[in-house]
Amino acid sequence: MSHNSEISKAERRRLAVASATLGPWRAAAAVGGLGGGVALALGTIGDGIGLGLGVLAGALSVALMLFFMVGGAGAVLGDRPGAGSGSDRRIRRWAAAHPWRVAAVPGALMVAADVVVHQALTRQGIFGSVWDGLWRGAMVVAVVGLVGRFSRGRG
Repeated sequence: MSHNSEISKAERRRLAVASATLGPWRAAAAVGGLGGGVALALGTIGDGIGLGLGVLAGALSVALMLFFMVGGAGAVLGDRPGAGSGSDRRIRRWAAAHPWRVAAVPGALMVAADVVVHQALTRQGIFGSVWDGLWRGAMVVAVVGLVGRFSRGRG
């Protein structure tokens, strides 16, 4: 697995998805829920007492972005002591060596989830929803990829 030329594109995609699943998703859910709750409270205070669906959609977007950032960043941090089975360690090492490929997984999921949230809860058109989802997904990819890139030299 040391040479990329030995791994097909389909295998690289499977490795990226497998490594993304090894992230700390429970902690990510807690951080996302907390961030979304704060965003909802601030949005409600800013818009008055009435809770509009736009405020709810914005809070859900913040929650999703934090969820995918924390979970994805944990996935690219790579091999940790006591990280599970031998195959898990190999997948984590691959993820640490390929942070941008792994970052694409939570980024793409962020785009899809954000588009669904905005289409379901707001009157925003499809192009506006896709644009919002794309820039939020790009933020997730940037944070996760940079965490993975600059964590290589640690420990």
